[in-house]
Amino acid sequence: MTTPQTRSGFVGIIGAPNAGKSTLLNQVLGQKISITSKKPQTTRDNILGIINRPLSQIIFIDTPGIHKSSTLLNQRIVDQAMQALEDVEVILFMVDAASRNYSAEKLILGRLAKENKPVVLGLNKIDLSDKAAVFSLVDEFRGLHAFKAIVPVSAKKNIQVENLLEELEACLPEGPRLYPEETFTDVSEQFMVKEIVREKVFRLTGMEIPYSSAVTVDAFEVESKLIVIHASIHVVRNSQKGIIIGKGGSMLRRIGSSARKDIEEMLGKKVLLKLFVKVTKDWVSNTRHLSEFGY
Repeated sequence: MTTPQTRSGFVGIIGAPNAGKSTLLNQVLGQKISITSKKPQTTRDNILGIINRPLSQIIFIDTPGIHKSSTLLNQRIVDQAMQALEDVEVILFMVDAASRNYSAEKLILGRLAKENKPVVLGLNKIDLSDKAAVFSLVDEFRGLHAFKAIVPVSAKKNIQVENLLEELEACLPEGPRLYPEETFTDVSEQFMVKEIVREKVFRLTGMEIPYSSAVTVDAFEVESKLIVIHASIHVVRNSQKGIIIGKGGSMLRRIGSSARKDIEEMLGKKVLLKLFVKVTKDWVSNTRHLSEFGY
């Protein structure tokens, strides 16, 4: 009797904004490494997450949502997402099954048609759709691309996520694990701090503020009893700065308090978090500032 071979490789998660890509990654890892919010385009960076199974190591790359945009920031984000697919063995195409407009998905499928790689379709948020609508959607997408598999799931409710993992695992090539089994991501603590603060800006502010803001970690000092962190929230206009600070500093305190709790949970240590708000005009279209902010 032959021993089953271990499979390992990279899976690129791609989809339109708010398809639930980051929620899925956090679910399968059992911990949060990719920030989420109800607002689209929350993810701006490719995030690597690794899960170890008895006979496989699946290395996920969570990419930003693919969408049309005229700003240099969003053009770079979309280019970054598509470039990530060049280095993966399998593509996981996530689709919001509760949506009523699939124009963005059809645009993505046009790009995927050029990729000579297996594509698994994850129809997400089935907990928000009735069965008849999901079955109809399966039939519709089956006619649009030669998917290796189509799996209806709910990443948030952990429905059929195991089935999805099994389909992805079957598509991976045989080979040894590429990362030590204790490794679950390659992102640094400073990067996660930046992302947590940015998540709170997305969740607590409205209008255009989240899409005009960036976060930098200016200091990260580990002391005996606590970690001292200084971070700056960059916006493009003085009016936006006023909104983030809030009346008497109320909004900035809310952002800081919520972020500090998550950072302490992540680091397992007390944190002194100091937030600053800076106006960096037109950073979303300035190549130098984009590079400084990690884009």
